[in-house]
This record gives sequence, C-alpha cells and structure tokens, in this order.
Amino acid sequence: MAGATGQGRPRRGPRAVTWLATLFRLDPAGANWTRAVLFLDIALVPLMVFWAIGDEQYLLSAVFGLLFAALADPGGGLGHRAAHIALFGLIGAGVTALAFGIGGAAWGWLALLAFAVTLAAGLAVAFGVGRFANALLLNVWFVVALGLAFGLHHHTRITSHTWVQTLAWAAGSASWIIVALVGRLVRRRAQAPRPFAELPGDTSRRKLTPQLIAFAVLRALAIAGTVALAFGLDLANGYWMPVAAIAAMKPSLQQTALAAAQRLIGAMIGAAVAVLLLLLPAGVHGRELFAVKRGLEVVALVLLMHAVAIRFLNYALYCAAIAAAVLLMIDLPQTSHHAAEAHRVLWTLCGGGIGLLVMLLAALLARRSPRAARRT
Repeated sequence: MAGATGQGRPRRGPRAVTWLATLFRLDPAGANWTRAVLFLDIALVPLMVFWAIGDEQYLLSAVFGLLFAALADPGGGLGHRAAHIALFGLIGAGVTALAFGIGGAAWGWLALLAFAVTLAAGLAVAFGVGRFANALLLNVWFVVALGLAFGLHHHTRITSHTWVQTLAWAAGSASWIIVALVGRLVRRRAQAPRPFAELPGDTSRRKLTPQLIAFAVLRALAIAGTVALAFGLDLANGYWMPVAAIAAMKPSLQQTALAAAQRLIGAMIGAAVAVLLLLLPAGVHGRELFAVKRGLEVVALVLLMHAVAIRFLNYALYCAAIAAAVLLMIDLPQTSHHAAEAHRVLWTLCGGGIGLLVMLLAALLARRSPRAARRT
C-alpha cells in the first residue's frame, strides 16, 4: 500500500521536517480578525496624535498600554472589568515610570531593578495563574521600556519625559476601558466573555515549590545578566539582548517544550524581520527618511494587529510578530545605519542563546520535580 511501510505502519518523514511542521502547525479556528481590527482601529488614534505633535517616541508606551490592558481584560460585568483593567493600568504606569526614570542610571541599578521586577513577576504565580499571566505582561513591558529609555537617553536630538511616557501608557490602558463601556452599550448585556481567552482567569492561590522559586530566580538572573552586559559594556544596540532573552525564555516551569521552542524560534524570526525592515531607513535622508519611518510605524501596528489575530492560529508566528513590532518601535526614533544591523543580529543571537540555556536548565528542574515527589 502506498504511504506505508512493509509492516503496515505509515511512513514518517525526516525528524527535522516533522519538528518544523509541529512548530508551525496552523489552527484556522484560532484566528480572530474581529478583535485584531478593533485593536488596530484604537491604536491608530495615538499614532495620529503623536504624528500631529511630532512626539513619536511616546507611541510605544501608548500602544502597549492598550495591547496589554486588552490582554489583561478578565471579561464579565463592566464594573469588574473596569476595576481590573484600571488596577492593571495603574501598576503598569508605575512600571513605566520606573523604567523610564532609571533609563539613564548606572548599569548596576538597571541590572538590579531588572532582577527585582523579573523575580517579582515570576513569584506572582502564588496569587493565581491569572495574576501571574498579567505580571509577566508587565515584566515584558519593563524590559522593553528599559531598552527604549536607555536608547532615548543617549539620543541627543530626542527628548523623552518620564511623566509623558507614563501618561501615554495610562491613556492606552484607559482606552480599553472606554472600549469595554462602548461594547456594553452596543450589546446591552451585563456580562461579556473574556476577549483574550489565551490568558487564564484563574485567581486561586498556588503553593510556591522550591522548583518554582528556583526557576523564577534563574529567569531573573538571566535578565539581570543580559541587562548588565548590554548596558555595563555600553554595547551598540545592546538592549536587543535582554529583549530577545525575555521573548525567548519560558515564562513558567510548567510550559511545554513545544511552546518554549515556539517562543525561541518566534523571537529569532521577529528579530530577523525587524533587522531587514530597519535597513530601509539606513540609506535615506530628509523627507524620504521621514516618510520611511512613518511607514514603518504603520507596519509595526499592522504586525501587532496580526499578533492579536493569530495568537491561537500559531504561537511561533504570534511571538515573531510581537518581537518584530517591539524591536521596530524601539529603534525607529533613532537614526539607523547599516553597521548597526550586524550588532542587532549578534545581540539577538546572544539573548536567544541565553534564553535557550535557561530553558535547558528549566527542563532539568522539571525532571527533578517529579523525582523528588516520588522520593517523598
């Protein structure tokens, strides 16, 4: 029989092909273009506002305030949703103020605070999976904001005020509350389903096991180490290293090897896409440079729109879209040149390699956990 071995079993392809097919397997039922278009519609508002006033350096804070507030939306009654999103936005505003406030500080302070924020996010699992997922969102934003703040601080032609960055984040998160209110009036229902079901809503307390604590410390050390290397050695475009590391690492000890591999591959693909797109403004000047940068800002929003839509379609492609958009928006306020692309590639590979090392150590922790349980 065709397609079968001599023993009647189906013939399998090469392992590499099977592995890639698993990583990029698509689930058509997981695409949600309705919420993606809704996100893009709202994100275009701060884009046009900052274009009009000429302060595009605040766009990233506003867009990610909107995106992460939407991801943290628990659904349910309007009062519950508004209170939950408002609290999340308030904490996010504090994280934003912290990141941009210390962006010009000595590298030791940057590494110390990166360790503290990452450790706190990892230990937040004790307050429930839902709060843990929200804490990880803020952890990612802190690392991204730290890279943006450091770059803007060392850019002589661009002024970035911490209070404006904080206000931009708060406005972005508040805009999702307005969307919830409008949606409630349109549907005329007291309850709303959770709009982003991929983030769990469970708030039951969890016990912090030694393995979970060790993994949280390990992730925090990895981020602090990449921050220390990037900023302590004053590496050109070195902030790509901690951004790549936080994008590539497993957020929790329980995450599957498949999801971890998809995060790593997605981060690498996203970085490659960002590097190629950032080549466009590297050789142009004047009005052409202005036009290309504005176009790439729109591209970054479109990438985020696709990320919102394809979260359930394929996790690797979702991570790639997020990484590409973040790296684009971090670097667009600064003047790029061709020599910078080699640095970006190098630091992305280093950050991804550190993330891979942490994932391997996490796998050892996960194997030790059931063995220790059997012994006891």
